[in-house]
Amino acid sequence: MYLVDTNVWLERLLAQERSDEVGRFLSGVPSERLHLTDFSFHSICLALTRHKLDAALRDFVRDSFQRGAVGLVALTPTDSNRVLVVMRNYNLDFDDAYQYVAAEKRGLTLVSYDTDFDRTERGRKTPQTLLDSFNDEPDPDFVARERPSASRRKAKGRKRG
Repeated sequence: MYLVDTNVWLERLLAQERSDEVGRFLSGVPSERLHLTDFSFHSICLALTRHKLDAALRDFVRDSFQRGAVGLVALTPTDSNRVLVVMRNYNLDFDDAYQYVAAEKRGLTLVSYDTDFDRTERGRKTPQTLLDSFNDEPDPDFVARERPSASRRKAKGRKRG
């Protein structure tokens, strides 16, 4: 199971450089195996509303939580001590330490583009490294979705007469 960091979700939601990679990852993993923190959720809300992407926010909530089963992970105030320890031990800022502790507490694999996690004990995976590993040694929960061939896409686009 995976804790997907804010930067991964935003990569897709803001149609950034690695949006297709994130899309393949999100499409291939059942939503009940995906998690994000309450901190990430509110950061995503903030980013999308700052970009005036209210419809994208509504779609994200609908697709992830209403139609999907993405889990929302929250830390308690007593977890703050662990967050502070992780900040000091790995030289992380608060939001990264929050993600780290949430993943640690739930036993989740952290999926992120943030290289700061590389200096931690748990590390991180990127969507692409996970996609590659699914191809090498299939995760039983990974849903391989075959893309239609180019000729099939063209044929589908033609009107029938």
